Amino acid sequence: MEKSVGLCFSMAPLFLVLGFLLTPALAGHDYGQALTKSILFFEAQRSGYLPGSQRVQWRGNSGLNDGKLNGVDLVGGYYDAGDNVKFGLPMAFTVTMLSWSILEYGKQMGASGELGHAIDAVKWGTDYLIKAHPEPNVLYGEVGDGNTDHNCWQRPEDMTTSRAAYRIDPSHPGSDLAGETAAAMAAASIVFRRYNPSYSAELLKHAYQLFDFADKYRGKYDSSITVAQKYYRSVSGYADELLWGAAWLYKATNNGYYLNYLGKNGDALGGTGWGMTEFGWDVKYAGVQTLVAKFLMAGKGGSYRPVFGKYQEKAEFFMCSCLGKGNRNAQKTPGGLIFRQRWNNMQFVTSASFLMTVYSDYLTSAGKSLKCASGNVSPTELLSFAKSQVDYILGDNPRATSYMVGYGNNYPKQVHHRASSIVSYKVDPSFVSCRGGYATWFGRKASDPNLLTGAIVGGPDAYDNFADQRDNYEQTEPATYNNAPLLGILARLHAGHSGYNQLLPVELPSLKPIAANLNPAAKPVAKPSPVSSSTKSIAVTQKVTASWVQKGKIYYRYSTTITNKSSKNLKNLKVYISKLFGPLWGLTKSGDSYIFPSWVNSLGAGKSIEFVYIHSASPAEVSVSSYDLV
Repeated sequence: MEKSVGLCFSMAPLFLVLGFLLTPALAGHDYGQALTKSILFFEAQRSGYLPGSQRVQWRGNSGLNDGKLNGVDLVGGYYDAGDNVKFGLPMAFTVTMLSWSILEYGKQMGASGELGHAIDAVKWGTDYLIKAHPEPNVLYGEVGDGNTDHNCWQRPEDMTTSRAAYRIDPSHPGSDLAGETAAAMAAASIVFRRYNPSYSAELLKHAYQLFDFADKYRGKYDSSITVAQKYYRSVSGYADELLWGAAWLYKATNNGYYLNYLGKNGDALGGTGWGMTEFGWDVKYAGVQTLVAKFLMAGKGGSYRPVFGKYQEKAEFFMCSCLGKGNRNAQKTPGGLIFRQRWNNMQFVTSASFLMTVYSDYLTSAGKSLKCASGNVSPTELLSFAKSQVDYILGDNPRATSYMVGYGNNYPKQVHHRASSIVSYKVDPSFVSCRGGYATWFGRKASDPNLLTGAIVGGPDAYDNFADQRDNYEQTEPATYNNAPLLGILARLHAGHSGYNQLLPVELPSLKPIAANLNPAAKPVAKPSPVSSSTKSIAVTQKVTASWVQKGKIYYRYSTTITNKSSKNLKNLKVYISKLFGPLWGLTKSGDSYIFPSWVNSLGAGKSIEFVYIHSASPAEVSVSSYDLV
């Protein structure tokens, strides 16, 4: 997982499409199926208590004591790749890119029936990031140790390796980690603004604090969390993450402070100077430059238009270099794939392709073309190139191999992934030891017993060669940040574009109402919780606030209100919820119960707190299991 600096590469031939629309009729792949599978991969990477809605059934609960040694709850989040470590920097970048995918192409995801699953993937990450930020100037950036973890080959459910947690604070700063996490919180806050305003506000509060922490106490995170250096070393430093965090906070708040930050610090922090040929979990400049170019084209440059023009020049440098039409172009595989490095090259393919996809839509909305050293490039040509990269991933390559597990007929079968390569504990609960896993499962020359559906593996070498072997981690290991940018591109390619202005905030789809002629009897009646859920001091009421049809199934959004009827303050509330079959927002999971969210310490006399959940059944059973009145 160690990285090095490299370049983004050109590809030919280019396959042009006509006009703004790129519809399934023009596609040779089932991008909708690929989108569904790519989101499913995130469920296989989940750590913590798995929800009742978990679709990857061969996985189980894991990492249930994470943070306990440090006196903090760090249960949840994502394992980054094929190991059982939770690395904060790539996890936060994953959340940022998942959110960006939704913000640009949420309409298309809604049309594909996958928007809800994509939002769930974001929330699984942000729920953990909130826990990892227990104080304004404290952020936990890693759980587990890569060295001890890599000496073992165990299912997450069997882990015996160290689960020590590592943090940054004012004495041990990490501006890159805090800046990226601020970006993730800010981007996700926009996603949840329509669906869960209170949760959105909570995310934004953390984003504000994390950006201030990153900016005030400057330093590289891997100088403080030294165990991360071998795996996720911050080569680019923290300047790009400061700009990245500011850009996302401006997008989330429209607060001029962050626009001024981008304008005043563009030169000093490299936003106007660095012409990059890579974009990923370490180097964010191309992403910042693309966002600022969007601000500029949308007329938000103000007095900083000349400075933002320099950002845009560097954004277009990135696009041109990837196309092979710039002043500095580099290697490509004979089959035409962007090539950057031997280990996990696909991470750069998907992230670069995402930037090219959104930039092509920005240009179309602005009525502009891309200016490269070799001449102007139309937005459709840029989008077509991004599409060709996705098609390579899905099987249009010299080996006719799909690098998405489970897509097509010829895909990797021996993935470098502990959980998928060892029989599910639900099939065989026998304990798999640290070294026993290597002896029995790692060296096994057979297909994985569990299909890691949707995973994008590292991919081929510079000559399009690929060896499907479990010990070939450079090529067969997947990662969450490989998939996150791909979601947006797949949604765009599958559902096309209706011609809306991509420079304006894209309104995410509302919940689809039930058709008026449906038999009312088909809709469950909103009813109060069971009698056991209310007490003399506490009242619990539930109601249906929305309903919609998705893939032939009726879903309901329930609002549940807990009211303190006593004359005292209500503290230490514990709520037990059964028959819940979907996501819940507004309370925090704690073991098998729910407690107040982190921003609520107590409930005053006569006050109420609301939480919501979505599923396709009658109301869940909500009961108050314990509380204190003080």
